[in-house]
Amino acid sequence: MKIVIFLLNTSGLQIALKIAAHLPNTKIHGLASRLTHSEVDVLFENTTEHIRNLFSQNHVIIGICSAGLLVRTIAPLLCDKHSEPAVIAVAADGSNVVPLVGNHRGANDLAHTVANLLNGQAAITTTGDLTLGIALDKPPDGWILANPNNAKIVMADLIAGASVAIDPSLKWLSALPCPRRDDATIRLIATMSTTSPLERELIFHPQRVIIGVGSDRGCPSHEMIKLVDSAIHETGLAKQSVACIVSIDRKADETAVHAAANYLDVPARFLSADTINTVRHNIPNPSDTVNRETGVPGVAEGAALVASGATTLLLEKRKTARATCAIAISNNIINPSTIGRARGSVAVIGVGPGTSKWRSQECVALLKRANVWVGYDRYLDLISDLWSGQENHRFSLGEEEKRVRHALELASHGLDVALICSGDAGIYAMATLLCEILALDPTTSGLSDAAYRVAVTIVPGISAFQAAAARVGAPVGHDFCCISLSDLLTPWNIIEKRILAAAVGDFVVAFYNPRSIRRIKQLESALDILSKHRPMSTPVIQATNLGRAAENLKVTTLESFEPSQVDMLSIIIVGACSTELFTTGDGRRLVFTPRGYAAKRKNTI
Repeated sequence: MKIVIFLLNTSGLQIALKIAAHLPNTKIHGLASRLTHSEVDVLFENTTEHIRNLFSQNHVIIGICSAGLLVRTIAPLLCDKHSEPAVIAVAADGSNVVPLVGNHRGANDLAHTVANLLNGQAAITTTGDLTLGIALDKPPDGWILANPNNAKIVMADLIAGASVAIDPSLKWLSALPCPRRDDATIRLIATMSTTSPLERELIFHPQRVIIGVGSDRGCPSHEMIKLVDSAIHETGLAKQSVACIVSIDRKADETAVHAAANYLDVPARFLSADTINTVRHNIPNPSDTVNRETGVPGVAEGAALVASGATTLLLEKRKTARATCAIAISNNIINPSTIGRARGSVAVIGVGPGTSKWRSQECVALLKRANVWVGYDRYLDLISDLWSGQENHRFSLGEEEKRVRHALELASHGLDVALICSGDAGIYAMATLLCEILALDPTTSGLSDAAYRVAVTIVPGISAFQAAAARVGAPVGHDFCCISLSDLLTPWNIIEKRILAAAVGDFVVAFYNPRSIRRIKQLESALDILSKHRPMSTPVIQATNLGRAAENLKVTTLESFEPSQVDMLSIIIVGACSTELFTTGDGRRLVFTPRGYAAKRKNTI
């Protein structure tokens, strides 16, 4: 759970610091116009946008501000009380703490914690919490309420004074202030088995079940799901009692394993061969063939035994042509995060050229989900407003391969890693290099086996040429190409051939990496080639520091363009022969490349 304390001014700063010191994984976010980096962890500029982003990304929000501000801001996002994160308003003097939403996600409990810390009053308004001291439809971690639709009528009856029979296993309900009768109509039941509850019964499933699985490479997902489903049915267990799917780490990238976990809505966790071999002598159906292939005598049975801590299996190995599974029961509630490791992932994320307004929802969501951010210093600074405790692994310019390998190896330990790119991840950025490295021969690549098994996501972003084009009209409205003028990785004679081809083909051309301190002639040579194939009146756009405070745009022509004013933070767009430049009524100069609609209009008329 990631908690953000939200501040609009310095009046609540001391309270925020006190809360943050007491609650783990908590960061203070402050309005940039009234607070500084020395006072808070993250600065933001747009209050409404920032709160909504935090809420959408499932952050718990503690606002030291008026309840009304928070209510008005998140109101358009409210849809499901069972999934919404806790949002709490705290008075500037700490006297009152008001849980606004997220009571089913711990808002009331957190309000009590904060109020006790500040010697204030928690303003609890939910009837169940006030009268019963607990919300029956919000069981603690490791318990699943099978029939939440019955909770409302059950709580209403208990509030009205009805008697209840409580299963002794439900220790967290032992203080429920209701009369007890063994023959009461209202029954609170704990079971791992499937059951059909009556109207005034609540069924709570403890997550103590482990399902171990193994498979051939490329096992069909439907085969694994059908096998797991039939095994659960054979035991009579409720699916909600399953805590996680486990397998050997070499299956971390097996689609069928993850499909089974998704089917049950539980995590998939992976164990090393050495870990599974700690129970090799307890595996009831060992296989020499499996041992030769994996280094363990039984994947499904061994994984289930290790993960559960049991010495025997509830269900020994069941198998199909290409899949196996076994089931074990733990004596205790299982926390999946303590078992082996997750698959791990690398999201190669394009964050756009600069401004936060150009980030996609997918970009923001994956940045928030990540445990670690990896990237060039400048790129990490561009997204500092989204930081909420992620480890930052910073690299210098030119260390591209080093940061890709680092990201993959971090993910191999089960972490979710965001590899940050400016612009678009696949255009002169890290996505290509990551694919190139993963395509290397594993025996000579220098990567660990686990690094080859991480999940990879490529997240597109607005590229610099798109941003530059949008700022000045539509210069890339017809056929265009992008060419990097950096000859550090591509020989200049090849770059020249591409420029010539673009010139002869009359493409609009966007030049990346146009000029640096050491590379000062390439841009002049490129423009000289283009000038031989299009008029000197052709529009040229120079965009520098796009989306940032120092943004600078120039619209000129091939004849008037001055290459010496260009640096590595610039992108240059040179129009085609048909590209036009005109001035609007308000004096703005717009550039566009027509696609041929004029001829279509003429024919229509």
